Amino acid sequence: MTIEERRLRERAAQRGLITATARALAERDGWDAVTTRRLSTEIEYSQPVLYKHFASMEDIVEAVALEGFGELTEALGTARRGVGAPEEALGRVAHAFSAFAASNPALYDAMFTRATRLRFGADNTPAPLSAAFGELREAVATVANGRDVDTLTEVLWAALHGLTTLGRSDRLRPGQDAARIELLVAQFHTAHS
Repeated sequence: MTIEERRLRERAAQRGLITATARALAERDGWDAVTTRRLSTEIEYSQPVLYKHFASMEDIVEAVALEGFGELTEALGTARRGVGAPEEALGRVAHAFSAFAASNPALYDAMFTRATRLRFGADNTPAPLSAAFGELREAVATVANGRDVDTLTEVLWAALHGLTTLGRSDRLRPGQDAARIELLVAQFHTAHS
């Protein structure tokens, strides 16, 4: 291994430690508690080392979000290809989206609710965002029946996000999450028939 390869590997490891620590702090204490000072204390790096990897906290949050989209893509893909009839894929994926959001609230916030420069549906949309959307799109395509799959996917994505956000802020009746998702998915199937 060359010195340059070793430096690149060390740099990637430092960057990974920074994002993992930011994510862990956010999940434990919320994003407001994640500061460069706190990160540098937690990982025992000076703030200049942090700034060598990330120009701002916004960059750190975006890096965490991109990692989250990779994880979401994996979860949705696993659900879509899961056991069951192909026409059940949409339901499996919708439940997987909801479970992912519930299991990773701060990560979900970084991905969907915090202000970032990450954009969907743009020429420069990062690959992890497109991949997550693509997994959802594949499930929606099974019930599209000639309708615009991208628009249907956006509607499902928005509805799932709305249910997630309203549920997390106690704006919906507790204990009805699964029933709401089933009703939403049924609407996509009903329109398919």
